[in-house]
Amino acid sequence: MSAPTTRLSARQLLSMTGGLGAERVAYTELAGRIRLLIADGRIPVDTQLPSERELAVLSGRSRTTIAATYQALRDSGHLVSRQGSGSRAILPHLRDVSRRPNHAVNFAGSIPPPVAGLRELIAETTAELPDITTFPGFDLLGNDGLRQAIADRYTARGLPTVRNQIIVTTGGQHAIALTAQTLVARSDVALVESPTYPHAYEAYQRAGARMVASPVTTAGWDIPHLIATIQRSRPVVAYLIPDFHNPTGASMGPEDRARVAAAARAAGTTLVIDEATVDLSIDRAWDDGPFARHATGHPGTGGSGIITLGSLSKSIWSGLRVGWIRADEAVIRRLVQARPAGDLGTPPIEQLIAERVVRELDELVLDRQRMLREHRFALHEALRRRLPRWTMPWPDGGLSMWVQLDRPGSSALTSICQARGMSLIAGPKFSIDGSLERFLRIPFTSRVEDLDAGVAMLAEAWESLSGGRAAGSGAAAGVRQPASAL
Repeated sequence: MSAPTTRLSARQLLSMTGGLGAERVAYTELAGRIRLLIADGRIPVDTQLPSERELAVLSGRSRTTIAATYQALRDSGHLVSRQGSGSRAILPHLRDVSRRPNHAVNFAGSIPPPVAGLRELIAETTAELPDITTFPGFDLLGNDGLRQAIADRYTARGLPTVRNQIIVTTGGQHAIALTAQTLVARSDVALVESPTYPHAYEAYQRAGARMVASPVTTAGWDIPHLIATIQRSRPVVAYLIPDFHNPTGASMGPEDRARVAAAARAAGTTLVIDEATVDLSIDRAWDDGPFARHATGHPGTGGSGIITLGSLSKSIWSGLRVGWIRADEAVIRRLVQARPAGDLGTPPIEQLIAERVVRELDELVLDRQRMLREHRFALHEALRRRLPRWTMPWPDGGLSMWVQLDRPGSSALTSICQARGMSLIAGPKFSIDGSLERFLRIPFTSRVEDLDAGVAMLAEAWESLSGGRAAGSGAAAGVRQPASAL
């Protein structure tokens, strides 16, 4: 006997799709968002959608608009309707293969290639390996040499650190998940930025946290709002990305860091500072060192009350799955106790390689910075040329641009591009409330020729959504032109 079909009510569906724009474009927006929900599994295949009448009544939209939405979903192969059985979600077959590129274009992940010199370093390290079997197979803290190298790097950057303040993790995402699992109990309040790294807020939600958010834009943080939210909500943890923020690229200034650290300390909030992108400066003129410096001078060790997360995947290579957590020794002990529920240690060979990498990090990242400078310029030029009505920032570091579209439609654009073979993540994925339909994160980590091909596909898809309004010539108002691009 087959499992019964899951039915989605109109109220449930609308809570997932968020608000809609004007009536004349509502059906394209709604269809695009439903396509995205089906594509990423949030609406499972075979789920029965609400009837057109039910959805029209609850959304306050005309029956014609909802009928057009469902017809658009049927046309794209995301919905099948049968008399007496309603409408069910399905995954489309990619019929128009001729419109797909020769190879997939990835604008979904900020995944740079390995830095120059890494292959040689790995070869040297593995050639000189001691008998690896003498290392413990299960190591909850991490290799002593790697932990000391990480501690030395923090100390050199202005934050005195000892080895016992470091735990090595299996990548940066594991560090986020482990802190969420350890620090957050069900119904605790956790604060994140909006937008933010999606897998971070997902980790806190999985731990049972009640989420609150504070805004950040390409221009930076609303510091009064952030501090007021901390004071009012008194979150158990606040997760922030102060250097080359993902996805906006913004960096929080030294004075603001000190104010936020003081507000968190007064509220009893533990700051979880993600510094996975800290080494990705392209041309930022300043460096304030580790955020946790602003907790020094208070009882306890340097950085007391602040947890810092680090990783090698963005700065060196995504395949080097080594991350770490720096915290007070008491917190490290709690993390070690909680860790076996998720994993039993980071592989020893990767840690030996990572120790060499950390000690040579400043030299290795020079290649990454050169690549990012070249690719940032290439992406900006391609967007300026093909999509002049969009607002393109000029980030001074990081891996991507947080681009503002000239009207809402990020989810619909993402759905169209996915059907044509390009991976893309819509703006709402970066928020906890499904907003940000005017935004799109576009990484500049792919090859230059792929960046140009990807933007060409974006422009074609956007024009099809906009009825020809995406086309235009010349720089649009609000497009920030760097001196080097003129």
